[in-house]
Amino acid sequence: MAVELFATKSCPYCAELRDKLDADDVAYVEYDVETDDAARVRLWELVGRTAMVPVLVDEGRVTQVGVEGRGCYVSTS
Repeated sequence: MAVELFATKSCPYCAELRDKLDADDVAYVEYDVETDDAARVRLWELVGRTAMVPVLVDEGRVTQVGVEGRGCYVSTS
């Protein structure tokens, strides 16, 4: 099963992680939490409403939040 990537198109750290996953040939399914309300709600369930992206989830377990402590916060509205 592919890992899940919760991200936004505008976040440079999401782009950095996306590039790393591609370079490492890691299969992933990406959810854009800016445009997908259901994905944003699931992200909040996984990491709380002060969510930072990117977030990687493997087999239902959060394995990474941000990139080396850096990320972009997701609006709660």
